[in-house]
Amino acid sequence: MAMSFDTLTSLVVSGEIDTVLVCAVDMQGRLVGKRFHAANFLESGHEETHCCNYLLATDLEMATPDGYAATSWAAGYGDYTLKPDLTTLCPVPWLEGTALVLGDFLDHHSHAPVPHSPRQILKAQVARAAAMGLVPMMATELEFFLFERSYDEIRASGFRALDPLVKYNQDYSIQFSTRDEQVLRPVRNALVAMGIPVENTKGEAEIGQEELNIRYGDAVTACDRHTLAKHAVKEIAAQKGHAATFLPKWNARRVGSAAHIHQSLFRDGENVFHEAGAPHGMSQTMRHYVAGLLKYAPDCMLLMAPYINSYKRFVPGTFAPTKAAWSIDNRTAGFRLVGEDTKGVRIECRIPGSDMNPYLACAGQLAAGLAGIEEGLELSDPVRGDVYGMTDVADVPHTLARATEAFRTSAMLRAAFGDAVVDHYTRAAEVEQEDFDRAVTDYEIARGFERA
Repeated sequence: MAMSFDTLTSLVVSGEIDTVLVCAVDMQGRLVGKRFHAANFLESGHEETHCCNYLLATDLEMATPDGYAATSWAAGYGDYTLKPDLTTLCPVPWLEGTALVLGDFLDHHSHAPVPHSPRQILKAQVARAAAMGLVPMMATELEFFLFERSYDEIRASGFRALDPLVKYNQDYSIQFSTRDEQVLRPVRNALVAMGIPVENTKGEAEIGQEELNIRYGDAVTACDRHTLAKHAVKEIAAQKGHAATFLPKWNARRVGSAAHIHQSLFRDGENVFHEAGAPHGMSQTMRHYVAGLLKYAPDCMLLMAPYINSYKRFVPGTFAPTKAAWSIDNRTAGFRLVGEDTKGVRIECRIPGSDMNPYLACAGQLAAGLAGIEEGLELSDPVRGDVYGMTDVADVPHTLARATEAFRTSAMLRAAFGDAVVDHYTRAAEVEQEDFDRAVTDYEIARGFERA
């Protein structure tokens, strides 16, 4: 915790804090909520507030499509209760006099957790692991692009004025990554001040691409950190007159952005994935877990790649994996063993795009891995070499439609999440597909206007 309630109270009394952002996470992984006057937050807002239940039934543009069982025009779009989680209190260093707290959506009448809330979906899988005596530990990597112009200027150009802030491939370059320090230094320092243990930032493997790495934590904390970090990058970039995008594929000729998930299971403070003397240092528990990840990768694809654009990233030779295979320190595989033969051994899922909702993606990983343990699945041998060209290794779904069908028909996810949750996010994917199907793209016009 970066700020206790008593500390917040003192800062409000002294006049250093006058605003508290009470936030929840929507289906897209974005922060939604209210700005409280700090005095009112201390008086009552810290207990609960209320919000429209359409916040868990909208698309990227905040439209209210039909077809959701949880809420609708016919049901009147009633309220949820938003309950602040005071363990997440923290300052917001780039906003004057402001603190922030994350909260959970609760049923307005029963105050039970809303089952299709992203944070609750993950909490349910964490509880499932806890019943097995296990604590999931995770870390996510954030990849994104920084652009020279502001969001308003880019929008006014019809999203044509997309000039990266740094004009070179700056992967690991200290010289070129200095040129984006006007954004990334404030990001690093702000996140640390919020209590988020930033490890580093670096240039990534495409012109204008960045990576932010945060130290691992328990699964819910890791996803809270990811969400706050993504929000900070966008807001601080905007304050500096620039734009940041987490769209996985903004240019057909450029490598896309990922959000890799590192994961392991602990018991009594020890990594149960590690077994000294075992092949690669992998315990039998880890082997079952990874086997579950492989078996159920198609089922979980929608949770890692939720939009039409998500699937444009999966191109061979671009570090975006196209196969559900595991390998040892091999970046062409969907799952990479990291920390071989060490106490830090873990599995990295390289499939998710930068647009993932971390709570959903991590919940899917846990559901698949825990199913692997419960089913006692045997792990195949690791693949070696260039996985892209291997015809005997299963592909991951390469379109939203295929991923949606695998998700909708997944008996494993229906057992882990419940039918209502699976149906809810199936509908979200259908809405995305339906919206795209109505669009006429530049590609279609240029290709067929004269020649069709």
